[in-house]
Amino acid sequence: MAVETKEPTDDEGIVESPVLQDARINEMEERLRRKLQFFFMNPIEKWEAKRRFPYKFVVQVIKIVLVTLQLCLFAHSRYTHVNYTWDNTVTFSHLFLRGWDITMEVNNYPPETGPLSVYMIDEFFKTIDYAAAGYANLPQAIGPYSFPTEDNTMAPMRLCLYRYKDGTIFGFNESYVFNPEIDTLCVDLYQNVTTNGSQAYLHDKDIHINFSALVKAELKFAIKTVNFKAAGPITAPDCYRFDIMIFFNNQDHDGQMVLRLEAEPTRLVCHGDVEFIKNSQIDDALRSLLNILVIVICLVSFALCARAIFRAQILRLTTCDFFKQAYGKDLSCEGKWEFVNMWYIMIVFNDILLIIGSALKEQIERKHFIADDWNVCSLLLGVGNSLVWFGVLRYLGFFKTYNVVILTLKKAAPKISRFLLCALLIYAGFTFCGWLVLGPYHIKFRSLSTTSECLFALINGDDMFATFSIMSEKSLMLWWFCRIYLYSFTSLYIYVVLSLFISVIMDAYDTIKKYYKDGFPQSDLRLFVGPISPNDFSSGVFREHEEFDLENMSFFDVVKRIFCFSTRTNGPTGYTSLLPKASSSSYVNN
Repeated sequence: MAVETKEPTDDEGIVESPVLQDARINEMEERLRRKLQFFFMNPIEKWEAKRRFPYKFVVQVIKIVLVTLQLCLFAHSRYTHVNYTWDNTVTFSHLFLRGWDITMEVNNYPPETGPLSVYMIDEFFKTIDYAAAGYANLPQAIGPYSFPTEDNTMAPMRLCLYRYKDGTIFGFNESYVFNPEIDTLCVDLYQNVTTNGSQAYLHDKDIHINFSALVKAELKFAIKTVNFKAAGPITAPDCYRFDIMIFFNNQDHDGQMVLRLEAEPTRLVCHGDVEFIKNSQIDDALRSLLNILVIVICLVSFALCARAIFRAQILRLTTCDFFKQAYGKDLSCEGKWEFVNMWYIMIVFNDILLIIGSALKEQIERKHFIADDWNVCSLLLGVGNSLVWFGVLRYLGFFKTYNVVILTLKKAAPKISRFLLCALLIYAGFTFCGWLVLGPYHIKFRSLSTTSECLFALINGDDMFATFSIMSEKSLMLWWFCRIYLYSFTSLYIYVVLSLFISVIMDAYDTIKKYYKDGFPQSDLRLFVGPISPNDFSSGVFREHEEFDLENMSFFDVVKRIFCFSTRTNGPTGYTSLLPKASSSSYVNN
């Protein structure tokens, strides 16, 4: 068959005539172009083009309202719970911990006092006796505390000793006998320990403590109480059992046995005022209803976004097949990434977090969990709620004024990643060096984590003078090294690294502004899609429900093609380009 070549005019796009004319290719091209144009529209344009109700947008609006309300209620309950636990821990420290002082109630930095410790054998037993006496006099405490027994009688305390099997030291001739295996011995301390003393009590049971072999000791007991603080129209009173442990830490064997008190709360089922419980059931029902609504709306959001991600991959496979048939080449990687909507992936992820967090919150409020899972639940709900609010940026991004921030971050992300990698290597060098050299002489460099936190604070100009001034002067050489080290780090990161970091972001911002003025670079997919005429919205061309044969593929077929990278090669070749003259020529040459 003879091939006729038509010279294009200035008003026409370049038309490449295939060796064999196929009207099916032209039809497929037009249908695919309309499909892709509709795919890249925002919800408002989709409503104008196809009168499609923006389900995902409405679901996200409802979800952000419900999730935020749920978070506010849970934050109030969690704050009350954590604050109540901490206040009781302070109270128990005053009641049972010998030597505890009010200055230790607040964590100051730098700390005003050293750690609470015992240094003499007699002080060790006096600390146990002080805790036993406080426990025996529990009814005299201001707090509504009770013993854990059913008849409210004093339950025995439990002392556990962790000792090396053999640890005898002969310091006078620099010798020792040592077996590193640790033995555990636990003994119950009954009420008579308060009269005889713990040392005599243990001696009667033939228990002798070798402090050179003692690794740690734990004194354990429990207390029950009821919390009226949260009582009212929001929540009913809560019942708790506090498992208290006084920890004697002698692992360093440096003559200083550090003391620490821990109180682990466990929620119990209350058996209180029946009338009050009935009145509080309305609040409990409303909270349960809110949790259920959040789970339902998140399930709907998950289904819609997962469906959109799946259909986008089907459309990508369809487009790749068409490009293979018509162009004889694969779609570029940049064009393939156009079908990956990171906003939908983020929404799917936060839906999973919110569903798990809401289910856990419901279990906590129904008191089905004995363990304290408040922190896990708050982590799930907090991260999920933050991602929900971040998702609002997607809809603001449809407006030019607000989209500049998103596009700038997206443009600068690769350069920032490379820049941060280089800066991180230098930062790691300073961190390890400071930890090794200055750690024994500077409180801010005692561990690797505190060293990193100190250096990061210095980058932001925080507490600089204190970092310089609290360096120990025991070693003049290290004192001068500290000065050179800190001056070098702050100068490098504040004056050089931060300035370069800002310049990278500003360069991306200037590039985005130039794109808004001169036009954004187009991938081969965007060139194929082309611009949308305003008349197309009202013409009804997008309202034709035409589907491609590949859209009937099963889920497993799509997954197989995505991960196996299989492509369809059957079908006609050649195409008729509908692109403008300049774009089409460059596209064909590629």
